[in-house]
Amino acid sequence: MPKKKEKSEEVLPKKEEIKEQIPKEPVKAYFSKERVLTESSDNARELYNQSRYGTLLEDGRVQLSLIEALYLIEKKRLIVHDSRDKVIDFDSFLKKAKKIESNFWIRYAVYKDIRNRGYIIKTALKFGADFRIYDRGIKPGEDHAKWVVFPVHEGSSLTWHEFSAKNRVAHSTKKRLLIGCVDDERDVTYWEIRWLRP
Repeated sequence: MPKKKEKSEEVLPKKEEIKEQIPKEPVKAYFSKERVLTESSDNARELYNQSRYGTLLEDGRVQLSLIEALYLIEKKRLIVHDSRDKVIDFDSFLKKAKKIESNFWIRYAVYKDIRNRGYIIKTALKFGADFRIYDRGIKPGEDHAKWVVFPVHEGSSLTWHEFSAKNRVAHSTKKRLLIGCVDDERDVTYWEIRWLRP
């Protein structure tokens, strides 16, 4: 039977203080179709090296997902330009991202909450989940992710088949399953599901 966690802090405690080295200048990036590419700079590489935002490319640029880019825009660590070199603000970027990715706002709420708690969170599409989360102090490549997380709105429902499929994904990847439930105020509560043998 699934085990319910009453408080999200038991599953993912809040980080007392996030101690990331913040670059002096925001990183410049460009929005291109469904991705965001930074300039090749020390500050861009620092985003990747310190906190594992995006994927570091061979030419020194960092490719960011839409969710990562929006989070960095909100934190004033990234300035995104369109193809005409015009700056895209938070609201405009959000509008574009919602057209490209379904369920974007719910996924962003979970991503933002996890990052604000001091965890590294990456996409997990190849695992069949939305995100994978690394325990504090662990960077991708050093060890495996501890959780896979599926963001859902509090008003949505899952069939038993969908619920079982999510459990199988977590079990087959040897990760713990989290359901990130987002309410209308954008607060996130986490439910960790585990198999118990009687």
